[in-house]
Amino acid sequence: MQYIKWVLLAILAFMLGFFVVEYMTVHPLRMSSYLLLSAVVGFIIVVLLALGFKGKRMLPFALVVTIVAFLAGYIIRTETFLAREDNRYLPELVREEGDPGDGHTAVVYFTHGEPETYDPIGWINQFNEFDEQGIPFVPLVARPFFIHQLRNAYLKVGSSHHRQMHMQMLQSLEEAYRQEGDDETQFYISFLDDNPRPDAAVIQALNDGASHIIVSEVFLTISNHTAEGEELIEAVDVEKYGATLDFTGPMFDSNTLRSMFVQRTRDHIGDTNPSEVGVLLVGHGQPDEWDVEWATETEQEIGFRKAILDDFEEAGFRPDNLGLGWMEFKEPKPAPQVEEFAANGVEKVVFFSAAISADSIHSQYDIPELVHEAQVADDLPILNLGAWNDDPIVIQAIKEKIDPLMK
Repeated sequence: MQYIKWVLLAILAFMLGFFVVEYMTVHPLRMSSYLLLSAVVGFIIVVLLALGFKGKRMLPFALVVTIVAFLAGYIIRTETFLAREDNRYLPELVREEGDPGDGHTAVVYFTHGEPETYDPIGWINQFNEFDEQGIPFVPLVARPFFIHQLRNAYLKVGSSHHRQMHMQMLQSLEEAYRQEGDDETQFYISFLDDNPRPDAAVIQALNDGASHIIVSEVFLTISNHTAEGEELIEAVDVEKYGATLDFTGPMFDSNTLRSMFVQRTRDHIGDTNPSEVGVLLVGHGQPDEWDVEWATETEQEIGFRKAILDDFEEAGFRPDNLGLGWMEFKEPKPAPQVEEFAANGVEKVVFFSAAISADSIHSQYDIPELVHEAQVADDLPILNLGAWNDDPIVIQAIKEKIDPLMK
């Protein structure tokens, strides 16, 4: 009987660890079920400890067994969760080797991607990639909490606008070429963390007869994200199928893209004197450990935003009302910058998610939350001018990257 009691305690504690990870990571429609299971199992464990392990000698050992078994269930479920495979659809490549195609160009619009509703596969891939490269990131036991925070952000905003916005941007890009009389170039969307994958889009372009494929990299910087996408695309080996392949490179050096920030600000501040407006450019940020492997990510992001501040200064905005902030991993955060603007007596504050190509959970929720942590007067207008989005200037900037590669 004593043996059964100990085994039952270990099994229940293991189940509790398992259910806690499930609760933190499952789709929102299933989270209440696992919360209930966790509560029920937790209650049974408490009752079993109180009634079955009385005494100063047994209870401490029972608590140790409970903790060890809980951690075992927690860690095993975390590891199996992170082992989930990326099962996004990859079409069959039916084009024959050496086939030169029909002569047309395909533009594969490639960007980060974010599912409209909660799906952690992008972060699972990111965790696994950095583990393989030996780059420190969120410890294993903390990863369910990280995913839990991601899901909470989705629950608060409802859905991500990222995918739909990029679809609009691609449509605008295609329309720009059609208006110039280009009726032959074909356009394809692709995402690193959504469907379709960049290699899937390239395979489809080959199957459709493309002779030249241009990958339009709608990212700000050279980073692990662009490298991962390029690796997926190059693995298709398009040259073997008679096509040529070019990459535009990311957007950090685009003067046209930079000009959008001043123009959009002017469009939104009305009659307010530019010298009385605070402008905050919020970057994404990455851990310092990542800078060892991908220094370009931080260097190019800082350089891009500093150049934009120079543009604002030339446009009549006061230098002490211009600032940079970071969403995560680096300082300063947005709120102190906003408080400094308020102390300067600005009449209005605008902020951009300057490193994000299209509105996402970051620009819809994370960055606005950080900005509004600022301790300022309630009547100070603070305007969220978002990510780059489907702006004619942004579309022109993307097109300028593609045009030199057109044949």
